[in-house]
Amino acid sequence: MGRILALVLCVAGVEGYAESYNIETYRVFGPEHPGQYKHPASITQLANGDLYIAYYGGSGEYGADTAVYGSRLSVGEAQWTPPQVIADTPDRGEGNPVVWQAPDARVWLFYVNRYGDTWSNARVKGKISDDGAMTWSDSFMLTFEEGTMVRGQPILLKNGDYLLPVYYETGEDREKNASDTVSFFMRYNPKAKTWTESSRIRSTMGNLQAQVVQLSEEYLVAYIRRGGSFEPTEQGYTLRAESHDGGHTWSDAAETAFKNPNSAVDFIKLENGHLLLVYNDNMNDRTPLTVAVSTDGDKTYPHRRNIGGGDNTFAYPYAIQTRDGKIHIIYTTNNRTTIMHAVFDEYAIIGSPPEL
Repeated sequence: MGRILALVLCVAGVEGYAESYNIETYRVFGPEHPGQYKHPASITQLANGDLYIAYYGGSGEYGADTAVYGSRLSVGEAQWTPPQVIADTPDRGEGNPVVWQAPDARVWLFYVNRYGDTWSNARVKGKISDDGAMTWSDSFMLTFEEGTMVRGQPILLKNGDYLLPVYYETGEDREKNASDTVSFFMRYNPKAKTWTESSRIRSTMGNLQAQVVQLSEEYLVAYIRRGGSFEPTEQGYTLRAESHDGGHTWSDAAETAFKNPNSAVDFIKLENGHLLLVYNDNMNDRTPLTVAVSTDGDKTYPHRRNIGGGDNTFAYPYAIQTRDGKIHIIYTTNNRTTIMHAVFDEYAIIGSPPEL
């Protein structure tokens, strides 16, 4: 009987190992849902365990009819709810929504509001929800500076502040980021209810859409999308910057070994302290979509795996780790008409199975 039980446990363990290596990928929405254009999307886990996605959609990237949509995947359900408009400014385009639940269960929505023909005419607006993203407040202005935008999720700092990535984009060319495009952060003090700015991160070709983690009380690291054009290049690399004073001031951005086709990356700290970077491992095309993991505090990234690839684009990854330890990455594909959702354990990337 003991041998039989041991065999059953062994088989169950092998099946568990196999499951831990799987990457499950689901199609969330396509052009059949409101806003044929869908790009980019963000995701958060709510206090009750539900997942919530926000994206902006409409006739195209610069359409005046674009709005921010929200959808929910309730615990135990297999289908996302039909998308509903949660932010829409009459006669102005919306963009780049970031949805994030804070530790006090308040849900924040940040998004871009475009006042002209290019993103260099944008400002950042926000809304809050205190009922689990069921209803939303009126909008408020977060930044008034023309050309300011958001894309990535805030992080909770060790001192209790929130740090929201922001960037400042200039120029009238829709096919190129000007060299004075810079990244920075807005810091929110939830006790004082005040926002303050960090210093700005500069680089030779410009940079945008920094994604940040905190490694110690004072030491923060950001991986950042490069600026420049979308023309073929052999100099397309993801950038990196550091802060040594808790995120108030930042170094200039320096090139890393990670390729970048002028496309968004994401960078998060897992519960076990490991770091996860999602990027397009290509200098010129947004394919493949690659996940890399560092287990030594950003020194090396030996563990890598493609989660999307082939003759398509896999863009604007947005990663979270839910309370059950699963990693969720959403991204857009099929000419920015489809949102995909990948779910996996860290072991699917690093290859070390969990202990029985």
